[in-house]
Amino acid sequence: MVERAEIECWLTDMDGVLVHENDAIPGAAELLAGWEATETPYLVLTNNSIFTARDLSARLRASGLNVPEDRIWTSALATADFLAHQKPGGSAFVIGEAGILTALHDAGFIMTETNPDFVVVGETRNYSFDAITKAIRLINKGARFIATNPDATGPSIEGPMPATGAISALITKATGKEPYVVGKPNPMMFRSALNKIGAHSKRTGMIGDRMDTDVVAGIEAGLHTVLVLTGISDQAEIEKYPFRPSEIVNSVADLLPGASVQE
Repeated sequence: MVERAEIECWLTDMDGVLVHENDAIPGAAELLAGWEATETPYLVLTNNSIFTARDLSARLRASGLNVPEDRIWTSALATADFLAHQKPGGSAFVIGEAGILTALHDAGFIMTETNPDFVVVGETRNYSFDAITKAIRLINKGARFIATNPDATGPSIEGPMPATGAISALITKATGKEPYVVGKPNPMMFRSALNKIGAHSKRTGMIGDRMDTDVVAGIEAGLHTVLVLTGISDQAEIEKYPFRPSEIVNSVADLLPGASVQE
């Protein structure tokens, strides 16, 4: 097994690892600054497909974290990268917001409601019955069904709200067709991130707060996996799964040089 000291590149989740709501988690700023200072290749990953990398960079900056937009890899960017390899210059009908629309435009895709190659479902705060109906009819006519991520719910101040996975399930129920889901836990998102920074899986670490997405996808992609306990997972959650991360630490502060190593 590769030891942490041998890791040359890093992938890290964002929410629950670097930030909690709009506050930076202690140690996150120092970890990022250390990677920048040592020119360590890294990417910040998120399944959120609403925002562009520029939007997320600004959000992190407001939290006190300096992450350039080219160091952010979203499920929207991973989806656009995947589809550009599947059908260069293709077309899509999209349910989503700026993150996925911008990514697909930048990848050379045409947005259309007329015989698209793909129907792409991403995150949005304004799901439309008309748009969902169009998506169902286009899939029934032969468009390939793609989802940016599998998350069934997302957080809000008032509580959980339906997210991409829930809307995809509605479309699946109506069409009988399952989407191909690009975001975590599909290890493809990690592999596309590795390609972006020219990293090799044997020398790359993944930091996450979820066993069911970050850790399992990291394991399947062949990465050194680090689970932090500042997000959704605690010891009881860990025990639910038959696999284990390479390391479990309290927070990213434990990954700073000089911090004591935990089991």
